[in-house]
Amino acid sequence: MTTALITGATAGLGAAFARRLARDGHDLVLVARDRERLERQAVELHDRHGVTASVLAADLTTDEGIAAVEARLADTAGPVGLLVNNAGFGLKGSYLQVPLAEELRMLKLHCEAVLRLTSAAVPGMRRRGQGAVINVASVAAFAPRGTYGASKAWVVQFTQGAAADLRGEGVRLMALCPGFVRTEFHRRAGMSIGNIPGWMWLDADKVVAAALRDLSRGRTVSVPDARYKALLGATRLVPRNALGGLTSRAGRNYGPGRNQEKEG
Repeated sequence: MTTALITGATAGLGAAFARRLARDGHDLVLVARDRERLERQAVELHDRHGVTASVLAADLTTDEGIAAVEARLADTAGPVGLLVNNAGFGLKGSYLQVPLAEELRMLKLHCEAVLRLTSAAVPGMRRRGQGAVINVASVAAFAPRGTYGASKAWVVQFTQGAAADLRGEGVRLMALCPGFVRTEFHRRAGMSIGNIPGWMWLDADKVVAAALRDLSRGRTVSVPDARYKALLGATRLVPRNALGGLTSRAGRNYGPGRNQEKEG
């Protein structure tokens, strides 16, 4: 089995990817900011599944953190065959309500880090003739939704374009676009989520299972639930101006608080 590197690995979709890939026999490189929590996770995955799980504490909103992960991805002594760019966060508030510094920090994580880490991983995969990258975006990518939606739309467009450029070279790229996923994030952030309809919630392990199926089928965009596929189909019938207002209000009501990590 190959080695998989997962960013934002300690919670939510990142932790679900780690569990599933360890169960499937992949060695892991777990990346997040909290070293202590990473080490506990690595021990648990090793003890349960017998895989090698190494940790890399890095803040991907900084150049130093991105560079540390780039170096690991470029290491030919321990090649990474699957990169999962999952780390991310959201900002609660409309345009101009959120400090510009926070908007730029989010863009660095969602766009620059994804570009740089993908670019660090792909050359080695290309030389070996095999490998894959999953870039976690969001259904917010498909509707006007401020900087968060714009950054996730960039992830989708970048992934599709890179996948087309690498066609036939053995390297697969896919953008994963989930909706609301049940994770510990909302509880840790103290967020009120009672107004979100129950049908909109997805299970993290099921999202990961669907994503890996779509990756194996060669899809470049994965929307991992029939309900969200139907919802995205319906949005094509709504004028974009109206849709933008609706999704922006939803983001302010339900979105994560400032500086809180978010998956999907």
